[in-house]
Amino acid sequence: MHFMTISASAQVITCFFLLAIFTPLLGVYIAKVFTHKEGEFFPAFLKKIENFIYTLSGIDKDKEMSAEQYLMKLLCFNFIGILSVIALLRLQWYLPLNPEHFTAPSWPLALNIAISFVTNTNLQAYSGETTLSYLSQMLSLGVQNFLSAATGLSVMVALIRGITRQTSETVGNFFVDMIRGVFYILLPLSILIAAIFVTQGVVQTFNPYPKVETVQGDTQTIPLGPVASFEAIKQLGSNGGGFFNANSAHPFENPTQLTNILQTVMILLIPIASIFTFGHMIKSKKHALMIIGTLSFMFVGALIAANIAEYSLNEAIGSYPFLEGKETRIGINNSVLWTVATTATSNGSANAAISSHSPMTGGIALYNIMLGEVIFGGVGVGLAGLIMFILLTVFLCGLMVGRSPEFLGKKVEKREIQWVVIAILSPSALILIGSFFSCLLPFTSSGVSQHGPHGLTEILYAFSSAAGNNGSSFAGFNMNTNYYLLLLSAVMLLGRLSIIVASVKIAGLLAKKHIAPPSIGAMQTHSVLFSVLLVGVILIVGALTFFPPLSLGPILEQMLMARGETF
Repeated sequence: MHFMTISASAQVITCFFLLAIFTPLLGVYIAKVFTHKEGEFFPAFLKKIENFIYTLSGIDKDKEMSAEQYLMKLLCFNFIGILSVIALLRLQWYLPLNPEHFTAPSWPLALNIAISFVTNTNLQAYSGETTLSYLSQMLSLGVQNFLSAATGLSVMVALIRGITRQTSETVGNFFVDMIRGVFYILLPLSILIAAIFVTQGVVQTFNPYPKVETVQGDTQTIPLGPVASFEAIKQLGSNGGGFFNANSAHPFENPTQLTNILQTVMILLIPIASIFTFGHMIKSKKHALMIIGTLSFMFVGALIAANIAEYSLNEAIGSYPFLEGKETRIGINNSVLWTVATTATSNGSANAAISSHSPMTGGIALYNIMLGEVIFGGVGVGLAGLIMFILLTVFLCGLMVGRSPEFLGKKVEKREIQWVVIAILSPSALILIGSFFSCLLPFTSSGVSQHGPHGLTEILYAFSSAAGNNGSSFAGFNMNTNYYLLLLSAVMLLGRLSIIVASVKIAGLLAKKHIAPPSIGAMQTHSVLFSVLLVGVILIVGALTFFPPLSLGPILEQMLMARGETF
């Protein structure tokens, strides 16, 4: 069976080639950003700007924080961010840069949007081009695209410091980490990418929406906006929320094959680079390469399975292959690659309708999120989530051989594993509990467009996307009701807190411990055996938790389709 044209193959190979070149370099650069001292690595004028920001903000850059202080500053900062976004959205009518005179969104919707963007979820229950002004898109959502991504990077480096430091009471300074993440990493990359996007036709303007006459003689309104700058940080920061409702399927967000390739690379760029950052900071390239190899194996496996499913015959309607919901200028293979990438990370953007994929491809996307998006993961918190699984694997291996579990010279004990379990199981519980009540309560059915297994998949996907801070959705699911707006807001917030709180707490616990030299019987965490065990733990945890609902959703739908049956 012929799956890929020469053009599609070349584009997919180009994506992997660019990632192979730039992620190791960016990984070392990120490590330098968070480890350099005064006068090192960066030019003097950049250090002066950085120091001016500290002075203006009243931040003592030399004062480090304990894990508890770090966490408290982080939570307070994000809480203020939620309140700020709500205020800006509710005052939208009175603020400038609103050429279409959009009124304020309802308070449940404003709350949902605020929590969605502050938690790096970017789950959209609204259409950007008909709901939000240019100022709201930039000052509310665009700013949080930077800050939420920088928060994730801060959590990542705090956890790495906890692993690498010895008998330390501190894990860094949250404000310094966040400012460096924005100033040295996210902002310069976004400016560069946005400039490239403008040359390719991604719109960047403050002009009002023009009204044009169509060939049929009708009047059509063309939405515009400062899209290129928004699009750059949307992908780099694992944000994923589109300026327009169609997201990256919209020709003003993703107009050419080059922008499609660049955006696919950007989805994976910082998540993969973060693994090289981890290897550089722990001084173990072998361990980083083991992680890269393990996750690449899982990613390619999901990609191959999804492509096979998309090119299979739909016996129910006699369709081959699955073309519905895909832009012909992008094609099947690039749509599938994007879908796997955006759900293997916590990006959540889309260049095709995920609901229109084959049931198995939609199930693979759903399963990627249910696993905690640890296959490269989102910016910062993706690596933190993967470290949770690594610690769990180390702990289980230690129990099996009857010795104290160790990870990079640090003993992994009861308190660390308690937080690991919270980080891994909390999102799973949120998904299952939220889906249960949404299937049980009669008034929730209005949000589901389909009956049968596809309708169940829509509900599962919505709560998985919220709990995993992904943000993508099945197109037929209507979450713009008070029930779903408020419940999904709570799920997004608790899902984000579970990984952030656990990561910073574990960082504090590990930082206080001694680093012991490796003993003869210690598990080699860079070995092929450990890689196999890690994959087994990730897949088994996901299978044991989610196989029953998956079997009633996408798996059953795929089996019915193979028999030529609809529902």
